[in-house]
Amino acid sequence: MPLTAYRTHRSRLRLCASLAVGMLPVVLGLMFLYAQAGIVLRDISRTSAADAVRQIDLMLDNASQAAGEVLPQVGRPCAEVELVLREQVATVPFVRSVNLMDGGRLYCSSLFGAFEEPVDSAAYVAGRLRLLAGNPVTPNHSLLVYRDVVDERGALVAIDGRYLANVLQSVDRGAFMQLLVGEQWMPRSGLVRAGRLPEYPLARVALSSTRYPYQVRAAFPRGARLRYMGEQYPVLFVLLGLLGALAGVGSHWLLARSSSPSIELRRALQAGEFIPYFQPLVRSGTQQWIGAEVLMRWQHPREGLVRPDLFIPLAESSGLIVPMTRELMRETAELLAPVADRLGGGFHVGINIAAAHCRSRELVDDCRNFLQAFEPGQVVLTLELTERELLEPDAFTDQLFADLHEMGVKIALDDFGTGHSSLSYLHKLKVDYLKIDQSFVAMIGKDALSLHILDSVIDLCAKLQLEVIAEGVEDEQQLRYLGNRRVDYLQGYLFGRPLPAAEFLACALDEPAASVQLPG
Repeated sequence: MPLTAYRTHRSRLRLCASLAVGMLPVVLGLMFLYAQAGIVLRDISRTSAADAVRQIDLMLDNASQAAGEVLPQVGRPCAEVELVLREQVATVPFVRSVNLMDGGRLYCSSLFGAFEEPVDSAAYVAGRLRLLAGNPVTPNHSLLVYRDVVDERGALVAIDGRYLANVLQSVDRGAFMQLLVGEQWMPRSGLVRAGRLPEYPLARVALSSTRYPYQVRAAFPRGARLRYMGEQYPVLFVLLGLLGALAGVGSHWLLARSSSPSIELRRALQAGEFIPYFQPLVRSGTQQWIGAEVLMRWQHPREGLVRPDLFIPLAESSGLIVPMTRELMRETAELLAPVADRLGGGFHVGINIAAAHCRSRELVDDCRNFLQAFEPGQVVLTLELTERELLEPDAFTDQLFADLHEMGVKIALDDFGTGHSSLSYLHKLKVDYLKIDQSFVAMIGKDALSLHILDSVIDLCAKLQLEVIAEGVEDEQQLRYLGNRRVDYLQGYLFGRPLPAAEFLACALDEPAASVQLPG
């Protein structure tokens, strides 16, 4: 049944959905942080490469300045210009050595003075730069040589590789940096290498100088993004976890609320799934049908017909019983009004109400709207006050019941003896009928104590001039006993089960069910 179908599998589905909703902000947040970390690392690579290019350009500017100072000395004897060369090494930053070349041969050096060595012009990238792992004096000490030549006469200025390594180390910000000059490259270790560069796949940036023929590359190794996230975003991870937990708990609450029985009842009310069933009420002496109790049933689209004991208590506790009963009264009037003149005058229509109905004047309006659907005297509306919820009589209920009586509405106390009813109820509430609960009727011929209680109730009603309706009459023995005790009206399976409108009207009108035309 719908109200008992919130079993383990639905709880698991709700839990899975809540977990999914809770994980969603976490997953999306991690994806965003992952993408953001990639952007940040790429910015770091780009910034690091740009800083390296700027500083290496500055070094080469100094080398160019030194070359420009000594270039006019080319062709003079080394002994005459040696001091000028050494002066440049001493005064110009980053310069390791200054050398003069003439006719494609180096002939004077700030380090060695007069010196003869051929110069391979083709080894210089764009004829200007060459990255060396060392020279004959310091074979394991890298250097970057700047070449400035005019008509095979020029100057070679060497920059110490330690300065280059310092630049790569100082600007890396965690990125792996390389200086590339042609086929030669230098990592931040300062050791010049040739051949293929190592693969660093993350945030790769290659930035070329706009003034000199070299390139700086920056990149991060695999796993650097996750390490960066772990170092930079621990607080955000905690916030994401809290957000996910809040989303999960909130969604679980909303799902539980949206799938709760009360929400299902509200949906069913809007869908018109609550329909009236009619159980005949007979006169004790003649056993003639003189009316019916209108019982609410739930025609669920998936579960079929739902018993009232599965949803009425919840409807009362959730406050939906009032609009549900109002809709039931409307449907009942719509069904009975077209045939009311054929049912006989004073046809008894009993409708159950809860204590909640007696706390508002709307009950008077509901009853007036019901009676206005019929001609005067065609029906007798009886409100059967159930006892599942205690009704405290007060001035408001006194006036409410007085107004209902003035309209011709009868009041019955339903299930007498099983709920909150007591003698004080009979004293304070001005009722017209007592309905004896079927549990007492079922004890006829079986339990002497219950039978005494039944007799006492019948006697009490006689003394209070209250009419009595006995519920749950199912066999001839009960019928005879209640008849001998002069019980006014009877109701039970012996006379008829609760029936849908078409079947009930067919029986009441003594016509085939197929011939009964219902509204709508």
